[in-house]
Amino acid sequence: MTDSARTPTPIDTIADAWVDTLAELEPTLATYIGRFEYNDRFGDTSPAGHDALAAAARATLADMKAATPVDDIDAVTRDDLVRELELSLELYDAKWHLRDLNVIASPAQDLRSVFDLMPTDTADDWAVVSTRLRALPAAIAGYIETLREGISQGIVPARRQVNEVVTQIARYTSDNGFFAEFAGNAAPAEGSLPASLARQLSDHAGAARVAYDELAQFLAGELAPVAGEADGVGRELYALHSRRFLGAEIDLDETYEWGIEELARMVAEQESIANEILPGATVEEAVAFLEKGASRKLVGTEALQKWMQETSDRAVAELGKSHFDIAEPIRRLECMIAPTKEGGIYYTGPTDDFSRPGRMWWSVPGGVEDFDTWRELTTVYHEGVPGHHLQIAQAVYNRAQLNSWRRLLAGTSGHAEGWALYAERLMEQLGYLDDPADRLGMLDGQRMRAARVVLDIGVHLGKPRPDGEGTWDADYALEFMRRNVNMSDEFVQFEVNRYLGWPGQAPSYKVGQRIWEQLRDDVSEAQGDAFDIKAFHKRALDIGGVGLDTLRAALAR
Repeated sequence: MTDSARTPTPIDTIADAWVDTLAELEPTLATYIGRFEYNDRFGDTSPAGHDALAAAARATLADMKAATPVDDIDAVTRDDLVRELELSLELYDAKWHLRDLNVIASPAQDLRSVFDLMPTDTADDWAVVSTRLRALPAAIAGYIETLREGISQGIVPARRQVNEVVTQIARYTSDNGFFAEFAGNAAPAEGSLPASLARQLSDHAGAARVAYDELAQFLAGELAPVAGEADGVGRELYALHSRRFLGAEIDLDETYEWGIEELARMVAEQESIANEILPGATVEEAVAFLEKGASRKLVGTEALQKWMQETSDRAVAELGKSHFDIAEPIRRLECMIAPTKEGGIYYTGPTDDFSRPGRMWWSVPGGVEDFDTWRELTTVYHEGVPGHHLQIAQAVYNRAQLNSWRRLLAGTSGHAEGWALYAERLMEQLGYLDDPADRLGMLDGQRMRAARVVLDIGVHLGKPRPDGEGTWDADYALEFMRRNVNMSDEFVQFEVNRYLGWPGQAPSYKVGQRIWEQLRDDVSEAQGDAFDIKAFHKRALDIGGVGLDTLRAALAR
């Protein structure tokens, strides 16, 4: 990173203007990136809102295509923003928004989860929260209108996703669910809320609960009866989503076969390490042996959060001395237990000014109280440093060179998650996983990601099953996943439902890792003896989050 500020170019201006447009049209996205001027409202979730967003994307695409890059930074911005805008319009033309419902990343979750990221330090902050809660019923109504338009056109999500979201909403709206507890526990950092604001907050949270219950009634009563029987979306739609999550076009059939081979490699590596842990043991026996040991077990979410934070802080301190240049604002990473109980571990990036730091969130499923450190150590490196936090926060920090779109919004799951898996292997190489138990935990995650490549492509493309007994379906997907992970069944079921409803996302981790490793090897071959791995990492991360095809072109230049 250079210290001198870059003089904005016409392409920077177009990209920055697109961020402004998105912030205004999608206020939940604005909150995510720390643009708080729209925190009191939601965007237009009706079909008209989607039309307006598409029209804005077309105008920006035309402007960007007409612009001429003045340097390599411009070339990357133009390549990647054109790619993203074109793909978003392809998805709009495919009418994906009319069936946008799944268990993890659809408006059904996004309209609630934005409250996790809103400032709540002062009474004024809570007043803004209350105003946004008041706006939630209209946003839900617009979303219902969009899904209802999908019904009229015969464009609907899978019934499994509809039914699962109905169950999910019941947890949001119960007497001890998110909205009741959110309003009931509302308090600024110091003091208490004025009585009038507390009443207002309670009323608006109650209205939000009613609105979500109305969404559940619509889903169960209108959408579920006409929803799709098939979980797979088919090759054409799947190819769009694969490009969306990778920022690269891949051969899906070749990748499916590679996934089968990669899974076999992960299994063989696990079996070798299992023998180190307990001579002659199978992987299952080694796991059972480790799970019996108290020294590697945490009990309760409080202990989990404390261990996550201590592990993350130690990695930041040590790697910042020896292997990476970690600026002071990036050194702050908060490890959080999410207020939901849906399953999943995720990272949210810092705001542009780092007033809200990067955060690692763990959404612990209900009933799960025990956690094995050997299984989760690599997760902390994946979500934190040198994984997502180093990658994403570095782009935010690099404001002197990157426009706001490049810092805050550019990038794909394949770039981010591929780097995070690449980082897991890097930590092994640096000696942080010398304990065979920790390596087994890392491989457990890598095996799961390899299995997901096979499962995701298999289900959505209707591929032949690896066992030769027919084609993929949801029941076989669950059976296949149970055989390839050592996790609670609640987690496995949630994960499979996630893959079925979010096509192309799950493979982006392992496929992204594969592409990152290919890019490193390509640069190494081109540079020969002059190749420096640390310099490669710095150069690649300084580009910021981009699609993987864009990254490949940038490194080639």
